[in-house]
Amino acid sequence: MIIVFALVLYLLDQTTKFLVLKYISFGDVIPVIPKFFYLVHVRNTGAAFGMLQDSNRFFIGLAIIALGVIGFLFFRRMFRTPVTRYGAGLLLAGIAGNLTDRFVHGSVVDFLDFVLPVYGHWPAFNVADSCICIAAGLFIYSSLFEDTRKSAS
Repeated sequence: MIIVFALVLYLLDQTTKFLVLKYISFGDVIPVIPKFFYLVHVRNTGAAFGMLQDSNRFFIGLAIIALGVIGFLFFRRMFRTPVTRYGAGLLLAGIAGNLTDRFVHGSVVDFLDFVLPVYGHWPAFNVADSCICIAAGLFIYSSLFEDTRKSAS
């Protein structure tokens, strides 16, 4: 079930990136909600927020290791609660989505661009990035509020 969930999110990520590559020229900015939300076409060879630019090979290796660790933990039934299982699915989809970009395009395609009150311009991101962030939130929630020793029901 979680693999299907991850696959659907992966396909959503890749479909949205395909549409960006097809319909938005590199560097273009399309206002959706002016002064708040834009569609853009930017590339990232680094990590979140554009850190460690030109480190594509490093992040390919890191993603492959992370996928292996997730697979091992899944095989060992370490994701025992629904929250951690969905977190694992989100993490799997996010890592696989950005890894695919790095292999196919040589960089990650980002396209969601927000300007937030007080903070200002938030760095552009994509569906895979969202999956990874939500997964992190679910794992934090689980570690604080769930008894993860319970077996899956």
